Amino acid sequence: MSTTEPNRWMVLAVCCMSLLLVSLDVTIVNIALPAIRTDLYASLSGLQWTVDAYTLVLAMLLMLSGSLGDRLGRRRVFRVGLVLFTLGSLLCSIAPGLGWLVAFRMLQAVGGSMLNPVAMAILVNTFRDPAERARAIGVWGAVVGVSMSLGPIVGGVLVDGLGWRSIFWVNVPIGILALVLTGRVVPESRAPRARAVDPAGQALVVVLLGSLTYAIIEAPDRGWLSLSTVVLYAVAAAALVALLAVELRRREPLVELRFFRSVPFSAATLTAVAAFAALGTFLFVNTLYLQQVRHFSPVEAGLRTLPMAVLAGITAPLSGRLVATRGARVPLVLAGIATAAGALLLVRVSTTTPQAQLFAAYALIGLGFGLVNAPITNTATSGMPRAQAGVAAAVASTSRQVGASLGVAVSGSLVAGTEGARFASASHVVWILVAGCGIVVVALGLLATGARALGTAERTRALFEQEGAARELADA
Repeated sequence: MSTTEPNRWMVLAVCCMSLLLVSLDVTIVNIALPAIRTDLYASLSGLQWTVDAYTLVLAMLLMLSGSLGDRLGRRRVFRVGLVLFTLGSLLCSIAPGLGWLVAFRMLQAVGGSMLNPVAMAILVNTFRDPAERARAIGVWGAVVGVSMSLGPIVGGVLVDGLGWRSIFWVNVPIGILALVLTGRVVPESRAPRARAVDPAGQALVVVLLGSLTYAIIEAPDRGWLSLSTVVLYAVAAAALVALLAVELRRREPLVELRFFRSVPFSAATLTAVAAFAALGTFLFVNTLYLQQVRHFSPVEAGLRTLPMAVLAGITAPLSGRLVATRGARVPLVLAGIATAAGALLLVRVSTTTPQAQLFAAYALIGLGFGLVNAPITNTATSGMPRAQAGVAAAVASTSRQVGASLGVAVSGSLVAGTEGARFASASHVVWILVAGCGIVVVALGLLATGARALGTAERTRALFEQEGAARELADA
């Protein structure tokens, strides 16, 4: 099927619908956490799993799903992703208990992992003209800001009016419409040479992330030095060592460890973890603070976080332009400073903190988040050969989800077992850690954009280009 002139923008619309599904789900679910806790008698660790079951599975499967799309057909994998995400959403809305809700969130994430990376590949394949492609990706990026702005308000209205289960109903009609349109307007495409599947590497990633997150979330109940917790940390460490050994020996590994010879790439990976740990922490802890400490309704809580969402939506496209004109250093440094400043305003938060102070903190954190996304991707792919840029961007996307998962796991563990004023006091150390994440972003932004760092990226690019040329010669 060929893609006609009008259909290109319909393809973009379908891809943006998938991004809206995945992005909207994050903020909507966070605003519903207190209601879920009350209705399903969930513990704080149960709420952590409600969030982390989704982000963890995304982190585990993003790179695999991208390679499956290249190999089996992007439209085919994209449609499977829409079906699974929509079905998972429907099942979440009728979950009889917390365990079922967490399981269905995992099903959502399996589908979600097949949407964003595959949709980006579809866009790149559809928009061949560089100028049009830039416009399409700009629209794609703006959808994140729109979804973040809509999430707290839509989620608050739905939870207040129809209950928490209604937040998952929103995904069903959007998913069905996207599925129908995909069959009509999205062309099938495959990579000329798909990367090989790495089952051993994939299994070790699952063991590493799963055992580490489980240990952190359950540690407050089981004990930080209990036998089960220590065993889980040991399993995570062993999986990491095994992963490094396995990936170094594969010709086409799931995680290309030689990418980390590039300082900009390594810094971008760590920046993604730090920035999204801060975001995941904010969305999780602040939602509980507003509704369970300040006793605002879901709608009132959503309205109070609007400064964060609006600033993120406004600055996200501006960050892309700033990267294009001034490079990645300025937006990264500004993002880190804004995040740290916003978190520091919350370090002494209490049951009576003035709302003006909260709004200022939320606006600064939103400013930081809006600025950080574009330079992460740019820095990760900086100097990479075109054939490797997609894989490098996928690693950065995975790092974002890992950071969000760890942020929720660690922050939830720090405030576990507290209520009311004690929750506010316990959150002080959480906000210190978020400020630390902002400082890390500043330091990495300065490190990744220096002349010496860029030289390592150039050497890494040359290495992969030489290997590619040798492989083409051998195949000929």
